Amino acid sequence: MAFLFNKTITFSRFRSHSQLKEDPFSLSHRRFHIEPGAREKALLEEDPALKRFKSHKKNVWRLKRIGDVLTIVVVAGCCYEIYVRATMREEARKQAQGAKEGA
Repeated sequence: MAFLFNKTITFSRFRSHSQLKEDPFSLSHRRFHIEPGAREKALLEEDPALKRFKSHKKNVWRLKRIGDVLTIVVVAGCCYEIYVRATMREEARKQAQGAKEGA
């Protein structure tokens, strides 16, 4: 019984901390925005020397789509081939069974 009591107290503490948003001590550091310095801005700038190595998003998206379609086609073809072989094997068994019974 004491375990359940302690458990409810713990949950109520979590609830009370999340509900007290106006408390200045509960503010996290993530809420403050700091402007990047000159070095960070220089690192975030686009480098013209690297521009030719960047992939173009539209072409990459198109290539991925083609790959997805080809994968689906190959998987469907494999499934169809398995189905055809299974049905042919079943028909061969039935014919062999009929030939045994007829002989």
